[in-house]
Amino acid sequence: MLRVTDRVPDTPSEAPPASPRKTSRGAVRGRRRVHGRAALLLLALPATAFFAVFSYAPLAGLAVAFKNFSISDGVFGSPWNGLDNFRFFFDSGDAKRILWNTLSLNVLFIAATTVCALGLAVMINEIRFRYLRKFLQSSVFLPYFISPVVVSIMLQGLLAGVGGQGGAVNKMLNIFALPSVSWYSEPGAWPWILTVVKVWQMSGYLSVIYLAAITAIPVEVYEAAAIDGASRWRMALRITVPLLAPTTVTLLMLSVGRIFYGDFGTIYAIIGDNGTLFSTTDVIDTYVFRSLRQNGDFGMTAAIGLFQSVVGLVFVLVTTFVARRFGRDTRVF
Repeated sequence: MLRVTDRVPDTPSEAPPASPRKTSRGAVRGRRRVHGRAALLLLALPATAFFAVFSYAPLAGLAVAFKNFSISDGVFGSPWNGLDNFRFFFDSGDAKRILWNTLSLNVLFIAATTVCALGLAVMINEIRFRYLRKFLQSSVFLPYFISPVVVSIMLQGLLAGVGGQGGAVNKMLNIFALPSVSWYSEPGAWPWILTVVKVWQMSGYLSVIYLAAITAIPVEVYEAAAIDGASRWRMALRITVPLLAPTTVTLLMLSVGRIFYGDFGTIYAIIGDNGTLFSTTDVIDTYVFRSLRQNGDFGMTAAIGLFQSVVGLVFVLVTTFVARRFGRDTRVF
């Protein structure tokens, strides 16, 4: 017969102590895990510090978008004005034109560079001569490093020539008995001219990313297609391009996130303060720079920058939802 003092413990507090050997083994594993993670955390520390200082700390400056900013009062001493900075921009007659130019130009840039970069990567991948393939990879990548100022000078030589007269393009038009065009006073042509410049600059850079993704495709897939009698053209269309879909979606998401950011460096270097072309080339970034330079309105520029970031976040979320909804193999998150 069991006595009260001999009963089996039924609560965790009354459970027998764990074995010292098991405890020591668990402690050793825990220390090893901490030491392994400490090395990874040490590697991530510089990048973490960089983003903390240059990306997250400046977020406090977003308060300027809701203030009547004064340099003498500072960011936190300036009086609040609510949404007046946003109203000032959207109530102006330039808001609709600037938003449309920014969106339409970026859509042209994204569509053209994606298609051209993908096609360029597939064509370079089909080259059988190793040294020729490497030479072409380096050649198409070179325009990415050319300064926008140099691009502007090149365009002036092609479109305007010396003293604003002639130009290589106009001379070619004259060969075919076509009239010369005053390109720097024709705003309708510049969305397409800027798109050609963007394709020339970015297609080689993006094609290198696609070529890196192509190298990850198993060779056995192409061998099986060759056994079935598929041509190189059919293998490129039915194997290479579909398997590049995840990479394409990732690059598109990164591009869509900045769809309300104009390429300020390239556009301003080429267009400058040429008011004749503002109707089709003036984007948010150039407008903000010009307003800040002429009026010194920090509050409005901060409000437009905040608007760009919020809209970019919304576009990224929508793109992610569409990718997950219509392509399970292409979703990233």
